[in-house]
Amino acid sequence: MHVAAIDMKTSRPLKIVGWILLGITVIVILFFLLFDWNMLRPYINRKVSETTGREFAIRGDLDVKFHRGLDSERGWRRYVPRPYISANDVTMSNPTWSTVGPQMAGVQRVEVGVRILPLLTKDVVITDLRLAAPDIAVQRLEDGRNSWTFKDNGPSQWNVDIQRLSFNSGKLRYADQPLGIDLRADARTIDGQQPAPAAGVPPYGLAFTLSGTYNKAKITGGGKAGAVLSLTGEDITFPIEAEASAGQNKLGLRGVIRDPRSPSGFALKMELAGASMADLYGLTGVLLPETPPYSTRGELLGKKDGDFWTFTYKDFTGKVGASDLAGTLTYAQRKPRPFLSGALTSKQLRLADLGPTVGAHTGAGTKEAGRIKAPPPGKALPAEGFNTEKWGALDADVKFSGKRIVRTHDIPLEDLETTIRMKNKVLTLTPLSFGMAGGRITSNIRLDGSGKTLDAGARLAARGLKIRELFPKLQSMQASFGEVNGDGVLAGKGNTVAAMLGTSHGEINAVVTEGTVSQFILELAGLNVANAIFVKIFGDKQMMLNCVAAQTTVRNGRANIDRFVLDSEDAVVNMSGYVDLASERLDLDVRPKTKGARVLSLRTPLYARGTFTDPKVGPQAGPLALKAGAAVALATVNPLAALLPLINVDKAPDTNCGAEIKEATKPPKVNAKTPPKPATAR
Repeated sequence: MHVAAIDMKTSRPLKIVGWILLGITVIVILFFLLFDWNMLRPYINRKVSETTGREFAIRGDLDVKFHRGLDSERGWRRYVPRPYISANDVTMSNPTWSTVGPQMAGVQRVEVGVRILPLLTKDVVITDLRLAAPDIAVQRLEDGRNSWTFKDNGPSQWNVDIQRLSFNSGKLRYADQPLGIDLRADARTIDGQQPAPAAGVPPYGLAFTLSGTYNKAKITGGGKAGAVLSLTGEDITFPIEAEASAGQNKLGLRGVIRDPRSPSGFALKMELAGASMADLYGLTGVLLPETPPYSTRGELLGKKDGDFWTFTYKDFTGKVGASDLAGTLTYAQRKPRPFLSGALTSKQLRLADLGPTVGAHTGAGTKEAGRIKAPPPGKALPAEGFNTEKWGALDADVKFSGKRIVRTHDIPLEDLETTIRMKNKVLTLTPLSFGMAGGRITSNIRLDGSGKTLDAGARLAARGLKIRELFPKLQSMQASFGEVNGDGVLAGKGNTVAAMLGTSHGEINAVVTEGTVSQFILELAGLNVANAIFVKIFGDKQMMLNCVAAQTTVRNGRANIDRFVLDSEDAVVNMSGYVDLASERLDLDVRPKTKGARVLSLRTPLYARGTFTDPKVGPQAGPLALKAGAAVALATVNPLAALLPLINVDKAPDTNCGAEIKEATKPPKVNAKTPPKPATAR
């Protein structure tokens, strides 16, 4: 009996506490049901306005009701009552500088479902956000100011998580001065039952039209989308289908947006076309060159990891001018810069389609005339500037391989392979390797854009270039054989190719061994007129080359010919002088010497002088005048005697080819500003 008495005494306070809690719960529920929430509107309007620095107003009814959780939720949470806050006629003003209208957002009705327990840890979990007829107008200025950033009150201690968003007909205006875009979207609810775009995908619930301008070009377009966007849950899908065009720029999207935090993210079929790939920088942040019109088609994948997105343009194909491109590129948001990676391939790539990226002028006589800067009058080297200011927009590591690279009027390149890297505004191509004239050139290139002036360096190795393929249009060289091998290193500064070469330092060496050369070419080089005519009438033949050795030193853009000797079984040719890359002028002397007697030989030193665009080539006037004067004087004595000055009986000594080649094959001196020697040089 004593024990039972104790139990009864203990249970009585517990019952009292239970009744008290039940009473408090009833009172709270009755309070929420009966309280006139409109009394709080002035306080809420004032508090939000003070916090954001904008005028905020709830002009219609404000109410709070309790509902059970959504049927789509799992577990016990769906059964826990939660407050649903509704407000009619809600507005938020734009900053005073805005030109898109005084109102940033206006909604006929807002309904918000909130979980109660997470509020204890300062987490605002919005399970359902419903908007009726939203009207939104936002803007960003050239100086970076935007209308959606509110007054800075320091970092918020509250975290907001929106799990489900739905809306019906509405309007959106987005004006962005840096992007040159002023976009308007008008959405309306689709009446009637719409078929689902694919199995397991919700039906379309909204239709929208697009209008506005992009870089002063008129925007037109539209599409369809789902009416409910779930921002959580890996099994939720949001269909979208859209097309838009602005001038020559066209975009098409079709597919499903999934929860960005899920492994699948979103997957959209994307078609993209435009006047130049450089126009994509403003929209994507990816620095691309000025190009002719392009078009691509592939799959756009997106996934969010923490605060950053990763976008992949997978298995795309496309054309840029007359070039084809295919591959996969991944753009990852990260700090301090985004990162672009992937691999590209091309069956045929025109260098002209890459424009100033490779120093090519592509404007003349084409639709893109005026976009690419031509060299100044009287100049030949590319003068289009590299825009290094945008090099800090991202880092990159992209592999590229091209089967055939076409250079207008030049020898095509084949089997090009390179890895393009950008880091801290330093661009490298290491290695850049390609086939040319039956051989291969392997190089390392480095362009440092971290300063105001581009700091450039290159090191290259040429192996096995066939002589006859180096001169494909010269008939007399087609029977020649032999290979050119060379090495070079150059470093210079400037924001154009012309400026880099005009300030360059370095060395370039080349040799040819065990080859042949046209006899006709050698006879012309020596101005041996009779022999040249004889060869042309009775047929050309190949003369054995003992060696060709060349060494050039470049200082302040002036390439001095330190060594050039061509030794064949029939003649020796020496060259001296310089090529000035800064002024684009040349002054070369060519001195041929035959190894046997020649009749009607005007053999005399030759010259090549003038500018790159207007070179003058011919025999030096002084020695030729002496021969001509002697012939005229002797003709007064005996006409046959006039031939004596035109007969050459001198024999040039043989060249020590071993020594010449040894000197010319010494590795160019390493410069700290140029890349290291290529790893392979076949």
